[in-house]
Amino acid sequence: MIIGKVTGVVVATRKNRHLEGNRLLIVQPLNKELKPEGSSLMAVDHAYAGFGEMVLVIDEGNSARQVFDNPEIPVRTFIVGVIDRIDLE
Repeated sequence: MIIGKVTGVVVATRKNRHLEGNRLLIVQPLNKELKPEGSSLMAVDHAYAGFGEMVLVIDEGNSARQVFDNPEIPVRTFIVGVIDRIDLE
């Protein structure tokens, strides 16, 4: 799982038929200090996340197929939750 921040929205006039009705967002992964780390990625929004929100992302294709209940959906990365708060020692 990846903690990230939503930094953008992807607008597509044409999508794979299995993705119709799903929002595509750009997510910047964050490190333990909640600072940007690595390259941004595109994720299907399954949690109704908004711009600037911290999110929990899963980057694994089989999980995506199970969550979307569709063995043919071409998804590997998707947002499963919006993070309200993180407490670290």
